[in-house]
Amino acid sequence: MALGALGRGRRGRRHLNAEVNIINLVDVVLVLLIVFMVTAPMLQGGIEVNLPKAVARPMDTRDALTITITRDGTIMLEDAEVTIEEFRATFGVVISRKTPSGVYIRPDAAVPSGDLVRVLGIVREAGIQNAGIVVEPETRR
Repeated sequence: MALGALGRGRRGRRHLNAEVNIINLVDVVLVLLIVFMVTAPMLQGGIEVNLPKAVARPMDTRDALTITITRDGTIMLEDAEVTIEEFRATFGVVISRKTPSGVYIRPDAAVPSGDLVRVLGIVREAGIQNAGIVVEPETRR
């Protein structure tokens, strides 16, 4: 009778529910999916520049190194912002580490041609022969 006084004994035991509540898991997965869908396009872009327009053919940029020149003269080597002096000093090191298939320069349409030629000269001086300028296709009327 001591068991009856302390607890319910064998007859009154509650059955444990061992099922997994999957609704909470689905909620978390859907929230993560929405977060990734919203942030993924932001990670792709880089710096916004208005590319010059010219007649051009599509390029393969899989293993290429991208250099962006903004209208205020800022140089972006991949994702790092550098000055022209820092670019001159570090470009050779970056090329030796990465060994890209080519180098693509993305100048803003308002960039002075002198800045573009200076960057292209540093690229050629580093021994890169496969260098190109990224442009938007020109629309013909």
